[in-house]
Amino acid sequence: MNLNLKNKVIIVTGGAKGIGEGIAEVLASEEAIVAIVGRNEADNLETVRKINTKNGNAFSVVAELTKPEDCKNAVEIILKEYGRIEGLVNNAGVNDSVNLENGSYDSFMSSLHKNLVHYYLMAHYALPYLKLSKGPIVNIGSKTAETGQGGTSAYAASNGGRNALTREWAVELLKYGIRVNSVIVAECYTPLYDKWIKTLSNHEETLANITSKIPFEKRMTTAEEIANMVAFLLSDKSSHTTGQLIHVDGGYVHLDRSLI
Repeated sequence: MNLNLKNKVIIVTGGAKGIGEGIAEVLASEEAIVAIVGRNEADNLETVRKINTKNGNAFSVVAELTKPEDCKNAVEIILKEYGRIEGLVNNAGVNDSVNLENGSYDSFMSSLHKNLVHYYLMAHYALPYLKLSKGPIVNIGSKTAETGQGGTSAYAASNGGRNALTREWAVELLKYGIRVNSVIVAECYTPLYDKWIKTLSNHEETLANITSKIPFEKRMTTAEEIANMVAFLLSDKSSHTTGQLIHVDGGYVHLDRSLI
């Protein structure tokens, strides 16, 4: 299916690694111009190199997204380079295990800035240009907002905020013809996930146990599968879809546990 994304300038935060990298690669394969925004220049440039080697079109913007001025500057750099913005994917974040029992005010607030506040800031600064292009917004979310996980209060709160902002922005931006949706991730195997699982003494057993609880095909979701849905939601093929929280999770969140 031709998603009509050719030459559209789309921002992907955290687009150098994991799910973000998968999104960047799929968008580039659809001939979009991908602006990868992230703090690590080497990681950004490596993903840009891989995309451009495959005749894609990607661009690196170095930004520490916990800093409001960096979010603003990132948008300005992209605008200076291309003169337009036609889509935004808010993806960057990390499950940093700031819990209730042993967390603190400072760690909780820091996590909100890592995982939620920049979603608002990037959309806020990009909005004047998204209004011109009627460019859609896609927020990446996590099951933790709905299911809980234990030991990750700040990340769960951030994802609850992402869900709420998705619905709120979908209402606020109706008058501009801007669609806003969210893709909710459950168990997706990324480098960060691999790093976490390997900190466990029984990591192979734990991974097998987690995978066994995913209803569809008893396997992890791939970054490409998340990315395919993101690309669809950015395209005019989803022209009447807005305010939706779409779970790409093999049925993990909503299917009956008795199926397992």
